[in-house]
Amino acid sequence: MHNLLKRILSSIILVPLVFYFIISGSYFLLFFTSICFLISCYEWHVMTKNKKYYIYGFFFLFVSFYTFYQVAFELTLVFFVILVCILTDIGGYVFGNFFKGPKLTSISPKKTYSGMIGGYFFSLIGILIISYLSDYSQINIKTFLFIILISTISQIGDLVISYFKRLSKFKDTGKIIPGHGGLLDRIDGMIFTFPIVFFIESINYFNI
Repeated sequence: MHNLLKRILSSIILVPLVFYFIISGSYFLLFFTSICFLISCYEWHVMTKNKKYYIYGFFFLFVSFYTFYQVAFELTLVFFVILVCILTDIGGYVFGNFFKGPKLTSISPKKTYSGMIGGYFFSLIGILIISYLSDYSQINIKTFLFIILISTISQIGDLVISYFKRLSKFKDTGKIIPGHGGLLDRIDGMIFTFPIVFFIESINYFNI
């Protein structure tokens, strides 16, 4: 419960701050993206500096933050993606801790099937509620599939970073965010989601 409270308080502070930099755009967005990229690179360096795959992580992070920066100019899309990732993370945490149940994979022993279901449930219900309150009526089959896709990639990203932490015998990628750990712990799903979203947006399939 104490850790959950810290996660909630951190999110209350961080989410509006992130949205402020995105909405401000221009040099504010570039500054924000650059700082997050450098922090993520530092955490990756500390966690994997003696590993054979060390250098590949930096290339991946560059692609992830570059695609985020490009997508961030589409405000509706970037907010949509971030909210789905956040709701997926919250749903996984809440359902996983409340219902527990069978483990999802040995890569991350804390991940459960109930947490996976919770991630999908929270992301779908959360977007429906936000859409209703904001009078955004474009919730159709494509939007539904897009939410499922983002939530799935976000959960895969979470597992991938957990795998690398396990290989390096790290509990968290850092300590910069109370209740969450490092920045990579917080954005593990997003750094995998934005390259995919950037590609999908480039072919203009979902048209969110």
